[in-house]
Amino acid sequence: MKTTECDIVVVGVGGQGVILISNVIGKAALKAGLPVRGAETHGMAQRGGSVMNHIRLGCEFGPLVPAGSADIMLALEPAEALRYGHYLSRDGVALVNTYPVLPTTVTTGKSKYPPLDEILAPLRKICRTVKTLDATKLAATAGNPQTMNVVMLGALSKYIPLREEILIESLGESIKAKYLEVNRRAFELGKREIEV
Repeated sequence: MKTTECDIVVVGVGGQGVILISNVIGKAALKAGLPVRGAETHGMAQRGGSVMNHIRLGCEFGPLVPAGSADIMLALEPAEALRYGHYLSRDGVALVNTYPVLPTTVTTGKSKYPPLDEILAPLRKICRTVKTLDATKLAATAGNPQTMNVVMLGALSKYIPLREEILIESLGESIKAKYLEVNRRAFELGKREIEV
């Protein structure tokens, strides 16, 4: 899929690092000389609410990805993948972290979180490819569970028109230096998981 034009939606819940990853992609695009547009929606994100960012690489028009036309959805949380699946094109790719973040309605027993298969089945009808990985577990393996978003960035790197070196350089400019090595490991684990 690595053409110079690519529409991406990044989805998750507050605190997962959706905005950080979106900013890293935007910086990398600028470094690569690609036009980039983006938009954020994060309402009650600080309380675990839904977060969605639009990123349009190689696009010179508006920042919002039209529904039904996203080339890639990077979902840091499975239920959020389902919530925003309608943005994917038929030829799109969904990269989904399988580790759920349970909302308070589930943790208090008022509702149940759907099984992963029930979340993924509709996505498989919407788009060409659904790839799953337990990015949260891989982040723990890298040395810090909070690098889950960077594991997902590593997975995404296989599909977008940005070189790995530029993504890592942009990541290094976006986080504290002391966290760079664990984030590099997380990126590599995500990339390798998609290659398998």
